[in-house]
Amino acid sequence: MMEYAVDFFLFALFIIGLTAFMGPLTNGLGHLLTPRHKKSSYVRQTTLSQAGFKPVGGKSKQ
Repeated sequence: MMEYAVDFFLFALFIIGLTAFMGPLTNGLGHLLTPRHKKSSYVRQTTLSQAGFKPVGGKSKQ
């Protein structure tokens, strides 16, 4: 029974450690693979596509 408890504890520690390590690993990989200069192109494209929209709701800022 003691061997089962030790195996269970080690396996749980391995799974928790692997899960905790995968988050920063994939985040770092995403930063390496995603170019930074494309980040603002989506915001720019959204602004261009909304150029002719009428403002809706709220008070106008004067």
